[in-house]
Amino acid sequence: MARAVPPSRPPEHLPRVLLWRWRRNPLRRRADLAQAWIAVGLFLAVLAATPPVAFVVGDTAHRHYAETARHQHATRHHTPAVLLHDAPRHPEPGSAEARKTRYPVTVRFTDPRGHTRTAETDVTPALAAGNTVHLWVDGEGKITEAPLSTRQVRDGAIGCAVLAAMAVPVLGLAGYSYARRRLERHNLTQWDAEWARIAPRWTASR
Repeated sequence: MARAVPPSRPPEHLPRVLLWRWRRNPLRRRADLAQAWIAVGLFLAVLAATPPVAFVVGDTAHRHYAETARHQHATRHHTPAVLLHDAPRHPEPGSAEARKTRYPVTVRFTDPRGHTRTAETDVTPALAAGNTVHLWVDGEGKITEAPLSTRQVRDGAIGCAVLAAMAVPVLGLAGYSYARRRLERHNLTQWDAEWARIAPRWTASR
């Protein structure tokens, strides 16, 4: 009968390894302690900065998108348009793909200035000529996208807030990496200077 294997436990010395920069020992340098404090400082800074940064960016983005939506609603018009010819039929009528497919068809509509225009817009398959569809046009009578909806404004603001919240830890990590490289260069410079001082005596004693 196989004997049950107890779950592995982390080595008892693991916390000591992780916290060696905080413990007094002959091998610890000032740069090691500085690196530890920089890590703690940046960690606390990231924790403190992430919520307000996400809020500020999200609020700014929401106001931007909301203003864009107001401008679009003021400058775009929902206009009826008449199909000038039949839309093509889908090879698989009634299928899920057919419900999602749209075909470009020439339509006629009146722009906000009262001019009759023709243009192409996408419509559902098999829509017959003479049927009416509604489309959005700008002040110059060109077909355009619908104005941003309330949901799109909200989703855009949330997306910006999430990206900002993700960017703060990345910046913190980049700052720590930069500081660590500078400290390593400092250590190498000190080692070179110390070796230049000790090497002549060490080689002379051989």
